[in-house]
Amino acid sequence: MNRTNTSTPDDESGTDESQAEQTDGPPAVGDPPGEPATEGTSVSRRRFLEGVGIASLLGIGQSAADDDPLFQMGGLNPVDDPIGNYPYRDWEDLYREKWDWDSVSRSTHSVNCTGSCSWNVYVKNGQVWREEQAGDYPRFDESLPDPNPRGCQKGACYTDYVNADERIKHPLKRVGERGEGKWRRISWDEALTEIAEHVVDEVQAGRYDAISGFTPIPAMSPVSFASGSRLINLLGGVSHSFYDWYSDLPPGQPITWGTQTDNAESADWYNADYIIAWGSNINVTRIPDAKYFLESGYNGTKRVGVFTDYSQTAIHTDEWLSPDSGTDTALALGMARTIVDEELYDEAHLKEQTDMPLLVRQDTGKFLRASEVPSVSTDADRPEWMLLMLDSNERLREAPGSLGERDGQKDYSKSIELDFDPQLDGETTVRTEDGRVRVRTVWVELRDELDNWGPETVHDKTGVGEETYQRVAREFAEADKAKIIQGKGVNDWYHNDLGNRALQLLVTLTGNLGEQGTGLDHYVGQEKIWTFHGWKTLSFPTGNVRGVPTTLWTYYHAGILDNTDADTAAKIRESIDEGWMPVYPEERDDGSRPDPTTMFVWRGNYFNQAKGNVAVEEELWPKLDLVVDINFRMDSTALYSDIVLPTASHYEKHDLSMTDMHSYVHPFTPAVEPLGESKTDWQIFRELAAKIQEVATERGVGPISDRKFDRDIDLQSVYDDYVRDWETGEADALAEDRAACEYILEHSEESNPSESDDQITFADTVEQPQRLLAAGDHWTSDIEDGEAYTPWKDFVQDKNPWPTVTGRQQYYIDHDWFLELGEQLPTHKEGPTQTGGDYPMEYNTPHGRWSIHSTWRDNEKLLRLQRGEPVVYLHPEDAAERGIEDGDTVEVFNDLASVELQAKLYPSSQRGTARMYFAWERFQFDGDTNFNSLVPMYMKPTQLVQYPEDSGEHLYFFPNYWGPTGVNSDVRVDVRKGGGESE
Repeated sequence: MNRTNTSTPDDESGTDESQAEQTDGPPAVGDPPGEPATEGTSVSRRRFLEGVGIASLLGIGQSAADDDPLFQMGGLNPVDDPIGNYPYRDWEDLYREKWDWDSVSRSTHSVNCTGSCSWNVYVKNGQVWREEQAGDYPRFDESLPDPNPRGCQKGACYTDYVNADERIKHPLKRVGERGEGKWRRISWDEALTEIAEHVVDEVQAGRYDAISGFTPIPAMSPVSFASGSRLINLLGGVSHSFYDWYSDLPPGQPITWGTQTDNAESADWYNADYIIAWGSNINVTRIPDAKYFLESGYNGTKRVGVFTDYSQTAIHTDEWLSPDSGTDTALALGMARTIVDEELYDEAHLKEQTDMPLLVRQDTGKFLRASEVPSVSTDADRPEWMLLMLDSNERLREAPGSLGERDGQKDYSKSIELDFDPQLDGETTVRTEDGRVRVRTVWVELRDELDNWGPETVHDKTGVGEETYQRVAREFAEADKAKIIQGKGVNDWYHNDLGNRALQLLVTLTGNLGEQGTGLDHYVGQEKIWTFHGWKTLSFPTGNVRGVPTTLWTYYHAGILDNTDADTAAKIRESIDEGWMPVYPEERDDGSRPDPTTMFVWRGNYFNQAKGNVAVEEELWPKLDLVVDINFRMDSTALYSDIVLPTASHYEKHDLSMTDMHSYVHPFTPAVEPLGESKTDWQIFRELAAKIQEVATERGVGPISDRKFDRDIDLQSVYDDYVRDWETGEADALAEDRAACEYILEHSEESNPSESDDQITFADTVEQPQRLLAAGDHWTSDIEDGEAYTPWKDFVQDKNPWPTVTGRQQYYIDHDWFLELGEQLPTHKEGPTQTGGDYPMEYNTPHGRWSIHSTWRDNEKLLRLQRGEPVVYLHPEDAAERGIEDGDTVEVFNDLASVELQAKLYPSSQRGTARMYFAWERFQFDGDTNFNSLVPMYMKPTQLVQYPEDSGEHLYFFPNYWGPTGVNSDVRVDVRKGGGESE
């Protein structure tokens, strides 16, 4: 809907007829056009505002200005009959103009946020005037709360960024040191030529795998993601992971379920009878979806919060459990033991859907395979991966759906449905090719592990009352439909995989999977994109991708490998040497490995988010000859780049937006032209491709053979290849952003189902958000009419094999490293000690309310809602011991760095914790430090494996699916008064 202002500017009398004819605000009922409201009050809106401003500036009160009509407020007189006789008062035009615009466009906010909220953007006189939630998501289930509106205070102030002081309007080239903030404005041609010449040099020299591209989360704006990824792919460069790097990926899910996070959309929370919010501060980090959690209470849902602090979500729960920091795994194992000991588990679910009946050799700790037992006759193509159970008659039986009989990881031609009754408590001796071997089931192994987590032990570890946690476990198991909402609070720890697996065990034991209102829903970042195939082929047209786990890449090139403990270093090297985890540039034939030379960053803030921040700045960054940042604002990464290119803001481009928090797709459309010389991401990389092609053609650079893939890197056709539709072969089909949007929708199962004539077009999304029509095969359920999306139905209801070695939810991992480290089953372990030094306090950096990562961290409106500068939250008793009062300037320090900021006393915190809500930009601190300067970088070896080792058909490196996570917690610090107040 477009609305046009038909009024003309006010004259000085305030009686212009056009004022009374405005149709976009509340009508001035009963007021004749052109008549002043009352005698003596005809000061115009301009004069009125000027008067108020002058009075405020001079400190003049109303009593001092009674004789001056400029300051009179006669228009505020009471109205006796607002319906029958409402006087026109010209000062009200200030309010009326809020409802006065030239056009309205639909857009959203392209940040790493699961919100994906559709907004209307209002434009007047070529400027964004304001924004508001669109509020027109179609309802698919009238029994659930209305999905409208979606949005939060961050989106409501995005207008500030469109014309902000920190907005980058022209290409910039660094003239000082990196981070010094000295720039020279250059032309687009100068910028693109310099970058293109460098890229051609690198590719021609065979260093194409020294060119990196970092951009996060495709779901938030897949066309912008694809813009740079497409060019990097054509150049033979390296695409970086992000979900694991941010420590958002829960590694326990691919370990146990063989699938990167699949979650119910948030509307399904309302279907649950019992919800545990475990480390997910919904009211802070899931603001657009919090209503489903809050309103579920009116539906009779019991809500339990598990948070170390009395968080903004804990205050809205029916019960709050506060385990000591880093002990969530022990608490979950204690709850699991209660469920097992009291036989509250779902036996049928465990027998069919899990690895609990599978047999484990007691001599090696490995699964018993059909290939090892002469008496077992098998038709499986790979008998070494055909696993065995015991039936009720003590006979060995093959476990249907095991990897040995499947054609790859995901094969729905087989079934896990049982035609016999397997034993859970089975234990026997089996004659194998190695002789007689004692075997017993995973269930027996698990019960032995859970025996270590009795009430007294759990209480000692966690601080949670014995009766309390056991009662919650009973309630959870006895609820008809129970759900866990897991957040980043569990993921930030070194042993996050163990924590994930322990929490998952609770929903598995109770059979709370594969039905509405059940499951473990993990929401951290927009990690999963609905329109997968269209996005993938747009981003990586060659089909050959050099993907790299960013955590390992950073660890390796920042020199941290040389300073880690010997065992971890050996396992990292083994993982690289075996090809389980890639590092680029690749090792050359002569055994050398070049350093990375080039980095493109767009839609993200790599430098600000880097764990091991000190090593990144001192060791990695100097290796990079060229850092290019494509950005609409001067953030920390831009500040430390060599060339900064101005990109369009979220209100200046075409793109799409989606999230796993809901099942809709909606668009970005340009409300205004890009500011200054800004261009969209798609335009920037398209024009860079054109410049590379031009330079390569002038130099006569021929095709370069790719060392890894069967292809040539042809720089003389890179632009032609960039704009070509590789699916149809049509030249120049993808020259424009909107065409790229249409490509994604047309080539994705979710928006253009193969078994239907229905299709979602870009124009449809502009009209209103569209609920997706189907789920592609990277999802585990269908999208069904009238129901909120809930995962795992493919396995639980349809009996398809889970994409694991066992074909089931797999809690036992018989990889050598897991066995060596005693982690074949979920267990609790203490994290590494003295990370950062021998200091008494734990340091953590949770997500904050007033930003999405570093976006909005520097926004003036949001800074006014807090203290306006970086803050560390301290328990009052910890502060008192150090002589610190609220508002004091303090130093948080360890062996890596010292960070100066303000102290805030936080009685809701636990003792011994220094908490800094993360993402403050480096330039917001005194000194060249930030919140990550205190965080060392370390990796857990179990997250580097390939499993099975020979094929990796369960765990294998794939960007953002399986790879080592960055770790933010398990860090030691102390706090002291700073700012010269103490020595």
